[in-house]
Amino acid sequence: MFEKTEAIVIRTFDYKETHKIVTLMTKRFGKIAVIAQGAKKPKSRNGAISQMFIQGDFLLRVGKGLGTLQQGDVIHSFRKVREDLFKTAYASYMTELTYRVVDERAPLPFIYDQLLKTLTAIEQDKDPEVVTMMYEMKLYPLLGIKPILDHCQSCGATENLTHFSIGDGGALCQACGKRDAYSIAVNTQVIKLLRLFSEVDVNRVENISVKPENKQLTNKVLKEYFEHHSGIFLKSRRFLDQLDALK
Repeated sequence: MFEKTEAIVIRTFDYKETHKIVTLMTKRFGKIAVIAQGAKKPKSRNGAISQMFIQGDFLLRVGKGLGTLQQGDVIHSFRKVREDLFKTAYASYMTELTYRVVDERAPLPFIYDQLLKTLTAIEQDKDPEVVTMMYEMKLYPLLGIKPILDHCQSCGATENLTHFSIGDGGALCQACGKRDAYSIAVNTQVIKLLRLFSEVDVNRVENISVKPENKQLTNKVLKEYFEHHSGIFLKSRRFLDQLDALK
C-alpha cells in the first residue's frame, strides 16, 4: 500500500552498500522506519530527502514490516541547523529523544507539530536550551512521568513551592522540601517555569525571559528527573553536557 505523508527525518543509518534505513516522525502515522534504496549513491533521488532533520512530503510503501521510501520532496531542509555545531547538538537531542520515546506507528500530530516548531525556533536563533526543554516536557506524558507542579506533592500546599522532588516527581513546599533529603532546592520561579514549559506552545518563547541561573537549575531538574524515571540515557545528552561545559 502506498501512502503519502508529511514527515521529519529523526534517524538514519547505513544499510548494505548503497541503502539507508531512515526513521521518520510522520504527521499521519507517527514514527515509522523505511528503507531508502540507493540513498548513498551520489545522484540518488532519495539522497537529499534522507538527511537528518529534513522536513518533506514522502511517498511510502508501507506494510506490516519495514516500509520503503519511494520518493520525497523537501519542504524545508534545516540546512542552517546542520551547519552549526550547537544547533545540530540540540536538534540531535530532540530527534534522539523522539526516537526513543515515541512508539512505532502511533499517530501523534501534536508531537510532530511541536518537533517542527522547535526545530524552526532553533534555526531562527531562539534560545535552544529553552525551546528544547519545552519540547522535552511535551513528551513526558507519553512515558507517564508528567511531574506535578501546581501543588506540593507531600502536603498539597499551593504556595511557597521552593523544592523539586526527583523521586516523588513534583514540587514541594519549603517545609516539605527540607524534609526530603533527595529534593533539589530551586525557587518559586523555577517551578513556574517548569509549569510554563509543560503547558505552553514553543511559539511563545519570544515572550519568555529566563535568567541564566534559573535556566541552569531548570535544566538540572529536568535532566535528573528524566533519567531517574525513564531509565533512558542518550548519547546526544552527554554531548550537550560537554558543549555546556565549554561555554
